Amino acid sequence: MKIAIYGGTGMVGSRIALEAIDRGHEVTVIGRHQANVEGATLQIGDASDTDEFLQTTREHDAVVISIPPSRTGQSHRPTLELHKNIIENRPAGRTFVVGGAGSLMAGDRHLHETEGFPAAFRPEAETMSTVLDMYKESTGFNWVVLSPAPLIAPGTRTGSYKVGKDSPVGDSISAEDFAVAVVDELENPAHQNTRFTVAN
Repeated sequence: MKIAIYGGTGMVGSRIALEAIDRGHEVTVIGRHQANVEGATLQIGDASDTDEFLQTTREHDAVVISIPPSRTGQSHRPTLELHKNIIENRPAGRTFVVGGAGSLMAGDRHLHETEGFPAAFRPEAETMSTVLDMYKESTGFNWVVLSPAPLIAPGTRTGSYKVGKDSPVGDSISAEDFAVAVVDELENPAHQNTRFTVAN
């Protein structure tokens, strides 16, 4: 497959890139700054450039978006506008969004609405919940959102994970196994126009 990854140098995106490369896929890592991801084609670009993004979708089988909102107190409006533009333009191929754990459900509430959810992560969780809602309300193109377990961090690649839909199926997942789940889904699509979640 030809896979493009926006945010492919981040903690999650870089592991998705390496997992896909290890499986023999043709990977293009796209970002605002030059970076080295061994085995990938590197391209300077910005997912918020709608024309560029649409061209990327036409040239690849799937486009992964692994770009979290700002974590430095800046506005999250660019993240919302990015996904709004993607949805409105109904891109070709498959759009794969790395979602947030805070949008998962605990009973009838989002995790970010529950007592004890870390306040520092609440703005990002609220934004990614809104992004998920935007995709759920969309029509006319192929998308999927994958939310990690509540804790995702660098760790060990076991190659195994549990799958759920809207509620957590575990407390944590390694970034390596999350990447395995992403590439598994790209190779053998089991979810379309929906969100799912994975955990160790």
